[in-house]
Amino acid sequence: MKKKDILVITIVVLLPFYIFPSVYKAYADFNTAHGMIMSFIKFAILATFGEMIGLRIRTGNYNQPGFGIIPRAIVWGFLGLTINMAFIIFSKGTIPLLEYLGMQNPGNILNGNLSFAKILVAFCISTALNLIYAPIMMTLHKITDTHITNNGGTVAGLLKPIKMGNIMANMDWRVQWDFVFKKTIPFFWIPAHTITFLLPADFRVLFAAILGIALGVLLSIGSLKSAK
Repeated sequence: MKKKDILVITIVVLLPFYIFPSVYKAYADFNTAHGMIMSFIKFAILATFGEMIGLRIRTGNYNQPGFGIIPRAIVWGFLGLTINMAFIIFSKGTIPLLEYLGMQNPGNILNGNLSFAKILVAFCISTALNLIYAPIMMTLHKITDTHITNNGGTVAGLLKPIKMGNIMANMDWRVQWDFVFKKTIPFFWIPAHTITFLLPADFRVLFAAILGIALGVLLSIGSLKSAK
């Protein structure tokens, strides 16, 4: 990623939250009241922007014919709904699992001051989330990404039936395993989401938004590796 890309991310995504506190307050209030809607919007914009950066890493351009920014944004919006759902399920569901395994009051620990126990709880939530949900989501993204490319990056093409079997049969599973699963999940996503669950609730939404860009970049790079 070049300095220009970092500057674009800072100006477009982060700076408004710091220069205009009212912008962040409006964002946080709407996210609290309409979490699923905000998840759709957030990932439609930010994860797609991450894919555009991934394209720029390879070609030097944020867009090109057939890339399909609008179809990708639509797909990322719906993937964002599942990501929010997974955050809710695993953040709530891992707590009773830890209690079952003998940990005392893991929910209170997670909401308390920073400690080794809190890091452990956050790590367990992140690990469960990324080992169970993330591979399915990442594979579905690869399938929809291929479908968009095969149909010229058009919205009409997105609405055509997805040839799931054909796409899965022709996927580069070595790249999917060696890079997307084996490298990004343990070395980036588990640590990143551990940090997410360590943050106060008010900051998690903004941090998750930033990770949406990273998600688009990493999955886009995985797609580019498959194309070689």
